Amino acid sequence: MASTARPLTRIQQEKREIILEAALDVFSAHGFRGATIDQVADSAGMSKPNLLYYFRNKEDIHATLMERLLHTWLAPLLEFDDADDPITEIRSYIRRKLEMARDFPRESRLFANEILQGAPRIREMLEGELKDLVDEKARIIENWMRAGKIARADPYHLIFAIWATTQHYADFDVQVRAVLGPDRDGEGRFEDAARFLEQLFLGCLRV
Repeated sequence: MASTARPLTRIQQEKREIILEAALDVFSAHGFRGATIDQVADSAGMSKPNLLYYFRNKEDIHATLMERLLHTWLAPLLEFDDADDPITEIRSYIRRKLEMARDFPRESRLFANEILQGAPRIREMLEGELKDLVDEKARIIENWMRAGKIARADPYHLIFAIWATTQHYADFDVQVRAVLGPDRDGEGRFEDAARFLEQLFLGCLRV
């Protein structure tokens, strides 16, 4: 939060956005523990005192980033619906998650760093809002299975597997591009991944 209770001016809001953009680079690269206010200030092109006018401390910046991230991160799962055609719905979810990996790689790495550190700043959300949401979507998947629309499988581990395979393309992007080589490391790698993951998941779910 800003150090004043008065509404921010347009220029002040722009400064906050510059700081948050710089902080996203720093935190996604170094994690919360490895990042420093000095690094964020340098990346934002401003002095440390100037930065601290807009945010109280490192924790304040990180909390703002995480709040934004969680809203973005949960969006594809929120859109997962009790559709008549589960295969189409699961395919769409896989695609949305890959789009997240393509469009928000820094955010994915920020989230992964927080989890690797034991999620001290988002554990309450994981055990509350996220768990409730996953429980709800697992019930949808379970209902599809009971109705014979898709093959039996553990709905929670199905969701975990989709998370793991799609987010791999953000968190391990350097490795993916290095192994694919220069002929396949362009944007087309996400479409290739989508086709394979559809084959992998939907192939085992079809009845």
